[in-house]
Amino acid sequence: MDIYQKQIEIRWADLDPNFHVLHSKYFDFGAYCRMAFFVENGITQQLMQEQNFGPIIFREECIFKRELNFGDSLLINFSLTKVTHDHTRWSMMHELWKNGDTLAAIINLDGAWMDTVKRKLTIPPGSVRKLFENAPRAEGFEVITK
Repeated sequence: MDIYQKQIEIRWADLDPNFHVLHSKYFDFGAYCRMAFFVENGITQQLMQEQNFGPIIFREECIFKRELNFGDSLLINFSLTKVTHDHTRWSMMHELWKNGDTLAAIINLDGAWMDTVKRKLTIPPGSVRKLFENAPRAEGFEVITK
């Protein structure tokens, strides 16, 4: 898969008192894009509940480049930057593009898959591993060892 992106409509409720997008909304946009990617590729909430696993985040950062305002067109993409050989841990990146040509922000995050019963890190099911093998990859993508 070359690229995955979602168009996001900026709502009035996304704005802060300075009339630009509230900083925490950027993280919400990233979460929406990630979860849409999973769901559209068969990794649904139902599947995660049935198989007792889910994603957790260890670190998430946003590098703000340009303001986002009400009425801006926003595209957010998703790519893997790192993954362990068994897909238990991963790093991802989102780029938020304003009006098609202006990089507004970059979100970087590190996470893993957790067994929701044992509350410990786990190797994800084969469907997740297969999806990650075919997911969009950032420039410099690497497979890491634990």
